[in-house]
Amino acid sequence: MYRHPRFRRARTPLTLMATATVATALFATSVGPASAAKSTPPKSPKPTVVLVHGAFADSSSWSGVIKRLKQDGYPVVAAANPLRGVSIDAAAVKAVLAGIEGPVVLVGHSYGGTVISNAAHGSGNVKALVYADAFLPEKGESANELVGKFEGSIIGKVLRPVPITNPDGSKDVDFYIDQSKFHKAFGADVPASTAGVMAVTQRPGTATALNEPSGEPAWKTIPSWAVVGTNDRIIPRELQVYMAKRAKAQISEIPSSHAVSVSHPDAVTHVIEKAARTVR
Repeated sequence: MYRHPRFRRARTPLTLMATATVATALFATSVGPASAAKSTPPKSPKPTVVLVHGAFADSSSWSGVIKRLKQDGYPVVAAANPLRGVSIDAAAVKAVLAGIEGPVVLVGHSYGGTVISNAAHGSGNVKALVYADAFLPEKGESANELVGKFEGSIIGKVLRPVPITNPDGSKDVDFYIDQSKFHKAFGADVPASTAGVMAVTQRPGTATALNEPSGEPAWKTIPSWAVVGTNDRIIPRELQVYMAKRAKAQISEIPSSHAVSVSHPDAVTHVIEKAARTVR
């Protein structure tokens, strides 16, 4: 029997696809509201934790803290601190902050406390500051000036100076902690084998960095937390408490050497996450 061509065309692939598309749209319309009613909104992402090491250390000093933060679902960045000067180092960290989307908890150890105080100033995404055995300088204060404010630091007795020439021809001095004195001075509660590796891999801080005055500190406008090592022989407990109280930081004291992030990563992580939970 003869069939009109239009009936044959109705069975072409294009026509079948169009029919399927209409059916899919109708199906989606009929089940969409019910499916939406069952869905739950995504949780707010956790803030990124940016860790800044100080002089005589490097980013590996945060390894234990990084492991714990990542296990708990926090994005983490361990920034490389140049240790060349407060303004130079703060600019380097500020550039790292500018490349991060969303809120940040900024953490500094030792001289890194000076760096984060300056880097966070004017960085709108930094919502909390955490200082771990660190300097919290006021404007115009240097690390070298602060460390002599209270008795108890042995830093002046363990440093080894190495004269350097900068790329621009200017002269400076790199300071290292004498490797034979590193364990006792920097991390007495760290296993000797670990302290030995830390002594070898330490990054020097320049005389410029340790003597350059701080700019306006961010702790004046950003909530702060401080982990104070009560057995610290580099930045004595009394100095840490003095600076933390002045900054109105929430203080947690633990029986630690200056290498608090290495010897007590659980305690440091706990304070960082406590600060992070306040970020909205």
